[in-house]
Order: sequence, then C-alpha cells, then structure tokens
Amino acid sequence: MIKISPSILSCDFSKLGSDVEKAEKGGAEYLHIDVMDGLFVPNISLGSGIQKSIRNQSKMVFDTHLMIVDPIRYIDDFYNAGSDIITIHYESCENVEETLEKIHSLGIKAGLSIKPKTPISEIKHLEGKFDMLLIMSVEPGFGGQSFIPESLDKIKEARALFPTLDIEVDGGINESNINSVVKAGANILVAGSAVFGKEDVSLAIETLRKNAEA
Repeated sequence: MIKISPSILSCDFSKLGSDVEKAEKGGAEYLHIDVMDGLFVPNISLGSGIQKSIRNQSKMVFDTHLMIVDPIRYIDDFYNAGSDIITIHYESCENVEETLEKIHSLGIKAGLSIKPKTPISEIKHLEGKFDMLLIMSVEPGFGGQSFIPESLDKIKEARALFPTLDIEVDGGINESNINSVVKAGANILVAGSAVFGKEDVSLAIETLRKNAEA
C-alpha cells in the first residue's frame, strides 16, 4: 500500500501544529521529520524538542530522518520524543549495525538511508538489519530540490534486492513524477513542497495519492 509522508521541512514553522493537523486530516499516514546538524549536511533544522511538541497533536507515524553525525547519541532523545521509525544514514557513522540494533532495542522500526552517490551494493551486507530503506533522490540538506532521474534505476535495483522491504524515497517528489517512483518500486513517498507548499494541503495529498496509484 502506498503511504504519503509529508516533510515538515517545508512547513511554515510559525504554524507547525496547524500544518501537521492539515496533513493528517488530508490522509497522510506518515509525518517525515528531517533532522539536520550542519555537519553531516550543510544545514541545521530542528531537534527532538520540536518533534515532542507536536507528538500529542497527531496519530500519524512519526518518520524521523536523522541526517546527523554519529546518530546513536540521539536515538534515546528522539524515541522519547515519539518517533515510530528512526532512520539513520549509512554514511553518517562507523557503527551502523550497533545504531540499528539500538533503535530496535527500543521496540521501534529502524530505517537506513543512502545518499544519491552511494550504491545499493554498499548496504547488501546489512540485509535483515533494518525495516525500511530510504533512498535519497536529491542531495540531503535542503528542501525544494529537483528529483535526480537516475534515482529510478536505484529504486528498481533496491526493490529487486529487497522484495518485501518498505522502500521510501525522499527528494523532489511531486504530482508529475510520483507515479514513476512508485512503478520503480517505492511504497513510501516523502513530499515537502508538493504538500506544504500548496494552498490546499488535503488536495495536494489527494492528488499525489491519485497519481501514485494511477
């Protein structure tokens, strides 16, 4: 089943609670929470306190994407802030397996993300250690970038290698390309400006889902 995960990176943070409510009412199953430290990626976004402040306002799956160096340091913080899934980057630390095990030890799902230039073959040895693969279809760090077309081949390769795994794609997804992304093998779609950049959030989510399932 296709799931839409609006990214709060594109929210109006002065109206964060309201935007989250609109996404949930619009039918989004997940809420994508981008965490950036200014080191792993050239931007700083938010910490666990922001996530915690909206946890009680939503029943959506909190899909926390840690774009930070040595993420094991903050797993407990985001778990306590209500994460249902915590995704780390393969490239962000040396102790990837230990970090994935730490997430699982808390009773929640662990995701693994790779940058556009990281081949799928690099993570094959970790099969069975994570519950979701997040393929970045832009360079992580900023919202509003254009989808990298070569990502479609990577999604197809990932689906062939991990036939039953949740495959999430993040970066430049919109109503025009979402169907191609789904046909390539993705089932969880992150959308930032394609949701929160629209005047009618519910209609934006409805349009993305309709096009994804066409």
